[in-house]
Amino acid sequence: MNTTVLRDLALLVARVGLGVIFIAHGWQKFTEYGLDGTAASFEQMGVPLPAVSALFAAVVELVGGAALLLGLAVPVAGLLLALNMLGAFALVHVSSGVFVADNGFELVLALAAGALVLAAVGAGRLSLDQLIAPRLSTLAARRTTTHTTS
Repeated sequence: MNTTVLRDLALLVARVGLGVIFIAHGWQKFTEYGLDGTAASFEQMGVPLPAVSALFAAVVELVGGAALLLGLAVPVAGLLLALNMLGAFALVHVSSGVFVADNGFELVLALAAGALVLAAVGAGRLSLDQLIAPRLSTLAARRTTTHTTS
């Protein structure tokens, strides 16, 4: 198996894994907590504009997670998800230390890092991005390979 195939498989596994987690969190904000409950929770945590922030987080996590899962608009979805997690990091979790058991930042940092990597390198060949716009996917992959081998 060549390195290109392994790279595409690794991107697929990363996209699916991160996508499932983000979908679950976005879905939870809509169905389990509701947007009002999420906003109330955000307000209690000191998140600015809690109603707007709750809607943004829920939509970005649900739709962005689905986009990662499908490999659709991955650079945009990855960037929005990373920014969402950066907000959670800075506004809620950083003061609690590292560990998630203490409401720390380990999960949001890992999710942000993974989403940012996908935003930078794209979805790979096993994606809707490749199917819809293969030329753009190929250019992004070539640009990443050129920068990493130079």
